[in-house]
Amino acid sequence: MRNYIQPGDTLDLTAPAGGLVSGQAHLFGDLFGIAATDAAEGKKVAVKVDGVFFLPKATDESLVEGQKVYWSEANANVTATATDNTLIGHAVEAAAVAAVTVAVRVAN
Repeated sequence: MRNYIQPGDTLDLTAPAGGLVSGQAHLFGDLFGIAATDAAEGKKVAVKVDGVFFLPKATDESLVEGQKVYWSEANANVTATATDNTLIGHAVEAAAVAAVTVAVRVAN
């Protein structure tokens, strides 16, 4: 195929204000991903947009396996609350209220 560019699970995107560190999640417009490397603000960074990752979780709620999860940009964490947040995928394991991370299958 002459129009094929790449598989699409990793994209080169522009690091936001303040830059990114490897493993840091970020919402690039409506596209959610996790930085694969460190990058200074305005520089291109490899971003994983598909896969399963441990991500920070809101500590005031529990999640069940298979539940839709959303990214709270204001709190930089995963939440079950859809309102004012962006759908990023599904929890692949249960997470108790006190858990600080949850395994999420990211799917854009």
